[in-house]
Amino acid sequence: MPGPTEWLIVGAVVLLLFGAKKLPDLARSLGRSSSEFKKGMREGGVDEDEEDTTTPSKASTETTDKSTD
Repeated sequence: MPGPTEWLIVGAVVLLLFGAKKLPDLARSLGRSSSEFKKGMREGGVDEDEEDTTTPSKASTETTDKSTD
């Protein structure tokens, strides 16, 4: 685990890379993305695999349409 000196060095490097004007925007966007992630974890979400099995894929309907011609 980094100590206080290491955190100061990391903070100084971030400040030099992004500048003082960008840091509040970066922190704000990081907080928003974190809250969106937590919201998604609470809601559970639907996996893409489960969604694909309930609806026919475009490829399977195209092969069905071609066989009727």
